[in-house]
Amino acid sequence: MKFDLSGVEQSFFAESGIKNITTEVPYIVVENFPKLGLLSSLRFFEFINNNPEGVISLPTGKTAQYFLSFTQKLLENWEDKQGKVLLEKYGLGNIKKPDLRGLRFVQTGEFYPIDSSQHNSLYNYALKYYVEGLGLDPEKSLLINSDDIKLSGNKHFTEVFPDYKIDLSLRYREATSHCEKIQQESLFKIDDWCTDYENKIREKGGIGFFLGGIGPDGHIGFNTKGSDHFSSTRLTSTNFETQAVVAGDLGGIEVSRNRLVITIGLGTITYNPDCTAVIYAAGEAIADTICDSLQNKPSNSFPATSLQKLKNSRFYLTRGAAVKLDDSINSYYHNGPWSHSKTERAVIDLCKRINKFGSKLTVEDLKKDKYCSLIPGLNDDTVQTVVNSVTEKIEKGMAKHTNQVYYHTGPHHDDIMLGIMPLTTRQRREPTNSMHFSVMTSGFTAVTNKFLIDLLNDTKNLIRENKIEMVNYPDFFVDGYMYKWDKDVYHYLDNIAANDEEEKRRGVCHRLVRCIVDIWKVRDKEQLRDTIYDILSSLKSSYDGSKNPPKIQKLKGMIRELEEELVWAHYGVRVKNVHHLRLGFYQGSLFASKPDTERDILPILEDFRKYKPTVISLAMDPQGSGPDTHYKVLQAIAGAVQEWGKEEDLSGLRIHGYRNVWFRYHPSDVEVIVPVSLNALATLEKSFEECYVTQVNASFPSYQLDGKFSTLTQKIWVEQHKQIQLLLGKNFFYQSNNPLLRATHGLIYMRDLNVDQFLEEAFALEKSMEGIF
Repeated sequence: MKFDLSGVEQSFFAESGIKNITTEVPYIVVENFPKLGLLSSLRFFEFINNNPEGVISLPTGKTAQYFLSFTQKLLENWEDKQGKVLLEKYGLGNIKKPDLRGLRFVQTGEFYPIDSSQHNSLYNYALKYYVEGLGLDPEKSLLINSDDIKLSGNKHFTEVFPDYKIDLSLRYREATSHCEKIQQESLFKIDDWCTDYENKIREKGGIGFFLGGIGPDGHIGFNTKGSDHFSSTRLTSTNFETQAVVAGDLGGIEVSRNRLVITIGLGTITYNPDCTAVIYAAGEAIADTICDSLQNKPSNSFPATSLQKLKNSRFYLTRGAAVKLDDSINSYYHNGPWSHSKTERAVIDLCKRINKFGSKLTVEDLKKDKYCSLIPGLNDDTVQTVVNSVTEKIEKGMAKHTNQVYYHTGPHHDDIMLGIMPLTTRQRREPTNSMHFSVMTSGFTAVTNKFLIDLLNDTKNLIRENKIEMVNYPDFFVDGYMYKWDKDVYHYLDNIAANDEEEKRRGVCHRLVRCIVDIWKVRDKEQLRDTIYDILSSLKSSYDGSKNPPKIQKLKGMIRELEEELVWAHYGVRVKNVHHLRLGFYQGSLFASKPDTERDILPILEDFRKYKPTVISLAMDPQGSGPDTHYKVLQAIAGAVQEWGKEEDLSGLRIHGYRNVWFRYHPSDVEVIVPVSLNALATLEKSFEECYVTQVNASFPSYQLDGKFSTLTQKIWVEQHKQIQLLLGKNFFYQSNNPLLRATHGLIYMRDLNVDQFLEEAFALEKSMEGIF
């Protein structure tokens, strides 16, 4: 190791098990996302101890959750026994509790334009969580307040840019109208403000401690791929990957596409040569970006490579985020006992690395490879053992099971479909099997205000035209609305078959009316009209990305629930077998609470008691590094399984762990590989388009694809098929006696665990954090 780590860093590095660092910037690996927050917080305190008046720049958004949590808890428990033990363990036992009022805070970036009072403005975040939350001195803080940036004629941005759109080409061309002239003058004033902001940072000596996340394209702050390494504070546009990431904050990709940002530059961060610049990242989804950022020479293609000029730059990573680094791969193969899964991974990866079919690999190929050469007892049969084990996994994925009760769960609506839909279709075809589909959260954040406004207007018009006849009967408002919710589903499906778009929309409006009557306790047709107007008024007066009132949140969630019912009703699943648990931890807040026993675990346990599943499926993210909801749902299900195990013998219960567009398994990590036919791919695409009406033009897309989630899912399954096809050969599929294998053009990777194995993995994160507050 050629780098000088701080005392805190040395402690965590020793725990990581990695013996050597060969990257351009040093990195430290921890077990999970929460521990990443602990490391970042302790390093922050270590810096403050030596720099009580230091210039700091800290992260905003959900990724800062555990950093903030541990920072606050340490401040509260500094003198307590638990706090002292923790500080002592990581080399800070002798430092005094810090006074943060001497620190000089610098806000990294902000959307522009945006009202500073909005909860989703980064100014508001910095004020709430850092200035007020940590007690930083506002007089010593540099904040980016859109409302305070003076524009042409002292106008407010809402007067100059009423549609919130700014044409950056006005920097370089002539204005063609009076309006454009004012906008051009204002644009130059914003540029002057940015230059002044940059100068204020430099007058302070530059940033002394920078802590930030990294985007899927490698962006630091809002310095996206292609940013100049000497860039300064500026108003700039963003790329699709960044727009997709912030869509959730701003109310949809439709908004984030048109919103510019003010960001400090890469040159701003590196201006102070002594700056401690820490980038932290969690989860396998970011692993490729981390690899590019740490294993390349400085390049504008990889913004984080600009940090190589700083002697105190660092990356703090979870194991998932570091999984593709050469050092981590070496550590995986050289540490611990050798296993067959290591052999599988080495051989499968070698096929891809040298683009050679498994049947063509020779012993010499294996011996030349630095990882395959480590395989114990390497011989002519080594590749065949891998072929055999992967073939066995595929056979498990095709096996027919009878007399099973399947309880498929998804954190959000569409997760089950995007994870394992082809498998559920085959399970359903066996008449002795019973199928249940349970969505754990209401998913209301996926429904934009605009979508609901359009749907309400359509409903209002249909009522006026007397095309929603049920509202003409008084009994409907007494108890009639409670019945025949499945009628809306079949009305919609009938009109999919009839290709009648107008009637499909009317089916959705029917359900919307039932939901409004249920939520608002509407008692007649006139009150229904008034309620629709009230909801429209509330939505139209809300800013993009604002938090809706609870009743509107529930209404949005119930629209998502209809979508889920539509999907599975496609395949004959009864509406009563589609369950909506609406777990209470999901409230649309920036930092959601942990699962609670009574509120979140008990509803799942009650379903287990009622339906007695023999197979439970769920989205697996045991490291807690992915979408926050995924991990919390995993913990809630694990808690329910654990409690159920106290009442019944669960020795025969199987847990199927899947992943979808957010994460991917390596085939060596799984026990089951499920073949996916071209027909199944087409079915997925069609049913997604027809049923997930809020997601066809996704307002909150994946940064991996500017398109539908179903298209991205298909892309992933096809890539996985190519991965296995390279090992087994094309003839394995094309010339198989099994018609399913001949029809296979995609593969799903899936875990298959018993209860003990599942609980051990699910609670590993909690165990690793025991004793830390």
